Amino acid sequence: MDDITLLNNIKAVSKRIAHAAESAGRSPKDVKLVAVTKGVDIKMIKGAIETGLREFGESRIQEAREKILNLQSENYPPMPPLAKGEMNGGVKWHLIGHPQSNKAKMAVQLFDLIHSVDSVEIAEEINRQADKTGKIQRILVQVKLSSEESKHGISKEKIMILLEKLGSLRSLKVEGLMTIPPFFNEPEKVRPYFRELKKIREEAEKGGVKLPELSMGMTNDFEVAIQEGATIVRVGTAIFGERGR
Repeated sequence: MDDITLLNNIKAVSKRIAHAAESAGRSPKDVKLVAVTKGVDIKMIKGAIETGLREFGESRIQEAREKILNLQSENYPPMPPLAKGEMNGGVKWHLIGHPQSNKAKMAVQLFDLIHSVDSVEIAEEINRQADKTGKIQRILVQVKLSSEESKHGISKEKIMILLEKLGSLRSLKVEGLMTIPPFFNEPEKVRPYFRELKKIREEAEKGGVKLPELSMGMTNDFEVAIQEGATIVRVGTAIFGERGR
């Protein structure tokens, strides 16, 4: 993919985000675009950064490590507003794949936000590794709303128990919820899953747990997700094109 095509793709996605937000009476500024770079080479990631993107998502920790280390020597200016403790020369990395306990240390070293915590065991190990370095690791809790065996996440029936336990871990900051619904060719079929996650967030907040972030929506359905309250959308194919698995 050449630079012009990449730029046009990013502009098109940004316009779609803005239109979806405005159609729901929301500000486009309230929706964060995370560009998913699984299978994307360094050159294309640099091209995306040059267009102004600063938030990237990876599902495989080892693959992410190679890219992040390669880019750390670059001095990209952070996009405003500058967050306190901004990492990686203004570029932020999101772990959207399921973390394994034996890679928790690396995950804490590399990622600003981990989207996919779904058990006390994983949370405790991430907390332990963050505590060693004095970092407060930002996380989301992944909720499983479908019956697909391939999907990770905690069931909605157990989420309040998990959130209560996470609240006692001093080196974690739970910022919201994430889900990966089943894939449908018709985005409208996904709407009930996004609506359900928002409802779960509302119930948790009634119980005193603040969860400002909802990470939901990918290339095929991010507009519906935004209409249902997504604050983070994870978009890869619409930006970088089809890639191998």
